[in-house]
Amino acid sequence: MDKEERKIINQGQEDEMEIYGYNLSRWKLAIVSLGVICTGGFLLLLLYWMPEWRVKATCVRATIKDCEVVLLRTTDEFKIWFCAKIRFLSLENHPFSSPKSMSDKLSNGRAVCLIENPTEENRHEISKYSQTESQQIRYFTHHSIKYFWNDNIHNFDFLKGLDEGVSCTSIYEKHSAGLTKGMHAYRKLLYGINEIAVKVPSVFKLLIKEVLNPFYIFQLFSVILWSTDEYYYYALAIVVMSIVSIVSSLYSIRKQYVMLHDMVATHSTVRVSVCRVNEEIEEIFSTDLVPGDVMVIPLNGIIMPCDAVLINGTCIVNESMLTGESVPVTKTNLPNPSVDVKGKGDELYNPETHKRHTLFCGTTVIQTRFYTGELVKAIVVRTGFSTSKGQLVRSILYPKPTDFKLYRDAYLFLLCLVAVAGIGFIYTIVNSILNEVEVGIIIIESLDIITITVPPALPAAMTAGIVYAQRRLKKIGIFCISPQRINICGQLNLVCFDKTGTLTEDGLDLWGIQRVENTRFLLPEENVCNEMLVKSQFVACMATCHSLTKIEGVLSGDPLDLKMFEAIGWILEEATEEETALHNRIMPTVVRPPKQLLPESTPAGNQEMELFELPAIYEIGIVRQFPFSSALQRMSVVARVLGDKKMDAYMKGAPEVIASLCKPETVPVDFQKVLEDFTKQGFRVIALAHRKLESKLTWHKVQNISRDAIENNMDFMGLIVMQNKLKQETPAVLEDLHKANIRTVMVTGDNMLTAVSVARDCGMILPQDKVIIAEALPPKDGKVAKINWHYADSLTHCSHPSAIDSEDIPVKLVHDSLEDLQMTRYHFAMNGKSFSVILEHFQDLVPKLMLHGTVFARMAPDQKTQLIEALQNVDYFVGMCGDGANDCGALKRAHGGISLSELEASVASPFTSKTPSISCVPNLIREGRAALITSFCVFKFMALYSIIQYFSVTLLYSILSNLGDFQFLFIDLAIILVVVFTMSLNPAWKELVPQRPPSGLISGALLFSVLSQIIISIGFQSLGFFWVKQQPWYEVWHPESDACNTTRSLFWNSSHVDNETELDEHNIQNYENTTVFFISSFQYLIVAIAFSKGKPFRQPCYKNYFFVFSVIFLYAFILFIMLYPVAYVDQVLEIVCVPYQWRITMLIIVLVNAFVSVTVEESVDRWGKCCLSWALGCRKKIPKAKYMYLAQELLVDPEWPPKPQTTTEAKALVKENGSCQIITIT
Repeated sequence: MDKEERKIINQGQEDEMEIYGYNLSRWKLAIVSLGVICTGGFLLLLLYWMPEWRVKATCVRATIKDCEVVLLRTTDEFKIWFCAKIRFLSLENHPFSSPKSMSDKLSNGRAVCLIENPTEENRHEISKYSQTESQQIRYFTHHSIKYFWNDNIHNFDFLKGLDEGVSCTSIYEKHSAGLTKGMHAYRKLLYGINEIAVKVPSVFKLLIKEVLNPFYIFQLFSVILWSTDEYYYYALAIVVMSIVSIVSSLYSIRKQYVMLHDMVATHSTVRVSVCRVNEEIEEIFSTDLVPGDVMVIPLNGIIMPCDAVLINGTCIVNESMLTGESVPVTKTNLPNPSVDVKGKGDELYNPETHKRHTLFCGTTVIQTRFYTGELVKAIVVRTGFSTSKGQLVRSILYPKPTDFKLYRDAYLFLLCLVAVAGIGFIYTIVNSILNEVEVGIIIIESLDIITITVPPALPAAMTAGIVYAQRRLKKIGIFCISPQRINICGQLNLVCFDKTGTLTEDGLDLWGIQRVENTRFLLPEENVCNEMLVKSQFVACMATCHSLTKIEGVLSGDPLDLKMFEAIGWILEEATEEETALHNRIMPTVVRPPKQLLPESTPAGNQEMELFELPAIYEIGIVRQFPFSSALQRMSVVARVLGDKKMDAYMKGAPEVIASLCKPETVPVDFQKVLEDFTKQGFRVIALAHRKLESKLTWHKVQNISRDAIENNMDFMGLIVMQNKLKQETPAVLEDLHKANIRTVMVTGDNMLTAVSVARDCGMILPQDKVIIAEALPPKDGKVAKINWHYADSLTHCSHPSAIDSEDIPVKLVHDSLEDLQMTRYHFAMNGKSFSVILEHFQDLVPKLMLHGTVFARMAPDQKTQLIEALQNVDYFVGMCGDGANDCGALKRAHGGISLSELEASVASPFTSKTPSISCVPNLIREGRAALITSFCVFKFMALYSIIQYFSVTLLYSILSNLGDFQFLFIDLAIILVVVFTMSLNPAWKELVPQRPPSGLISGALLFSVLSQIIISIGFQSLGFFWVKQQPWYEVWHPESDACNTTRSLFWNSSHVDNETELDEHNIQNYENTTVFFISSFQYLIVAIAFSKGKPFRQPCYKNYFFVFSVIFLYAFILFIMLYPVAYVDQVLEIVCVPYQWRITMLIIVLVNAFVSVTVEESVDRWGKCCLSWALGCRKKIPKAKYMYLAQELLVDPEWPPKPQTTTEAKALVKENGSCQIITIT
């Protein structure tokens, strides 16, 4: 039964979950209700915190098909439980529910095709969802997505739009006509309102949610307990602290909700025009849009309220909201396979692969282009939370929990404290029973020991360091939307950098061009803007092959295109709306050279040219544009010179790709060598190609032709060489990271050799290091996948690749420290295609390549994310620094993602730097380390505070005494809170150091430090407690006791005679209490100083002026009231008078305690690790991190790194576990 009824929803996706069905059980409900009454409501709270227990306690298992409640559990490492109630969507009360009026075919829970005769089809389709004749569809909502029951797959599935399983052909044939009103109403019922609703919860709701946090419930329990014990002041102090904490928490949570709501609400409701089946245009609200609606994009632009695919016209869109790229993007209509020459009729539409034809929700359409009488139309494919913006908002509303060792260890530590509290609880009960104490007092005192051991101020203390770090980051221009990640950044040991705009300058400068004539390269030319070249095909290609557009009269577009266009000095003119309306076949964009570049008279000797000497008009119209695609690594245009009969096709892109699409005879023989020479110097190279099109290709045919039909059989024209300068600060920052043993990796969309060259220039790869290029080829023609290993030439140029000396192969050095392993002298470089093949066919090589992979070129956005995951799988703490353009996924996935873009896309990144420079990376790591060490200091201090106070109380309980109300108040407020909030103020150390802070609390040195301090504190407290009893003047204290032998004591005592009964009841005033109070008060300050670590991660303590001032003031105050008693203070703190000699003795105990504590802590710091490893024996410790363990293994692996010119093949049969063998090819 159990196995049968466990199903998976969202299989293979990030939010994959197991689903179980349950039905409500009345008898279980009755038992739980009784339990709630018996436990005074505590059981209800427990069930509120644990959804799994709640469902299992009140329900019985049922089949998922018939259940009333579903229980969901994530399949990731967190295994989080959720529960959801099954609801019903009724179709029978709607006017369109009769099968005749429903023309919607719903297949597998998604609308995929429209049909002419819907009657039978709809009956069949509806039956997939609704089991009853009453036509009710069962569904539940989880994280803003509706999951409907689907009879076909016998499981719940979320309703998809037209973004899955719909071919490009059917988008034109079945969806381009629009919906009837009946269909629209039916779909609206299923898909719901098109809005990304971020409801800002009411303050009351947020308050209830916050107050029902287990921590606040524990505080409430503590406050009630202290009130019954008449500890009103301390109870009041905790209440005030809690209120401040709750109010500030509510304020920040509500502020985030409001910000998100405002960000989403920009497009919430606008009026849009949609086309209906009978070609009428209806104006509706954007909230009424459903997948399948044909939306008219207005001339003056619109903020998109949904995801839609363009089927008519062209749009210029600002996508900065999603990508961080402020450059406007040109979107063209989806190619229609049925009209295309050589079209792929069966290609499925996908918003990612067809993103150049998809308008995404939240992006701004700046302007549209259209041809006479044709509207710019787009078909709605996704609405609401299913859109790209909706998914982004969902990821913010329901973030994945951050798994960090510190937090797991903190819970373990709390459990240890609870166990200690349990011992004290039992001891108190036994001791009180033996001393025949009243039952009421036994209950209060035994519960009190729990509230002492688990300090209520712990969470506030833990977040203080993070809040201060966030403030310091803000000062240096780094904004953080996920404060918990600051601590994690302290652990980063590898940082991935995007290249363009991150390591190098954003803009490219044109270095020169190298044209090809008669299949030979000419000499490089610097100046392109001259009369000789003005009418050449090369310049025509530079003038037309781009996606530039004029927005409000200013030329804008891709920076590379802009630089190229500016270099030739041409003029771009776009047709106005009036012109477009007048002419039927107007060319939307025209480019022409400035008049001064056109030869005024024809050069002598060229008689034919005289015919064209009339007005020298030379214009090129751009007829059709195939936008740049990062998957294809090229873009192309069809253009026509004014007066020419034939059209021209121009193409530009990655040289390797362009050369492969050209006629081989037009590509120079030394193409590869020339390209390598440029890329090795770090230049960005773009190739150009051209061909004349057949005269039969008319304007209309070109509008529907596929790009494959154009992009082939071209003539190679030459190279454009762009220079991408390194940012000034890049080499220094990378050197700092290397010194700190933080690995650096380059992830770029650029050419491999250019990337390797930049990596060498910026010091990521040192001059003497070898670069091994892994070229992986997928299985083809029955042959298995293989990797060819090439050794890229280092700076000393080799004449022939096989001439590499065997001595040149990197020597493996056995390092003393495992941390130095990343300094080994070889690096792997590969491109995105090879990376994908290796991930699929060579899984066992992936960890080895991650250990030394330094350059990843031509990486698509999703491959960047996969790389981050692969690095995390070998236990690296990965940082990612990008300019936000195509790094969103990687920035979110990394442990610490830093976006250098200030745009809204930084919503995807935990950190955003105001200055677009990588110098923010070491700053963030330094602050992260400081925050992490602060968290450790605070945690250790709070643990010691708990144990010291716990032991003080336990000692006093043995004589049926306790600390007084004001003594508790003084310790908890004056000492603990002041110390905790000031000890967190230490700023970060000035530079990054090679050692890293520990990642968890459960580490040998840390535990040894805490345990040694606990033993010292307990020892000195016990010494004082038992020694005072041995003093000659000691007696069991009573109001008439006169150990001081002073007249003042008579006055002091007489003032207390009235309270005698009260004093007897609590037995607070006695010599033991006074001794323990003074010694423990000093101990809190001693451990605060011992634990306040400075170098190498934080500035030294003495630079934290608030902390120094607070500690000195508290020391002076306690010393003063101990050596020179003040009657009023003694009266308030309920301290008794002890002889001056005993006060000096206490001072000596405290001084010895301080000396021992500080000495032991310093020793643990310096020699703790060595002593522990020696104590545990000299056995070789296996490193915890996988990458370190792997590095040890590879040191003795004779086959690694692969030798030059060898090939690794995947074993054909054992593909799934990715085994491979190495075959040497000579």
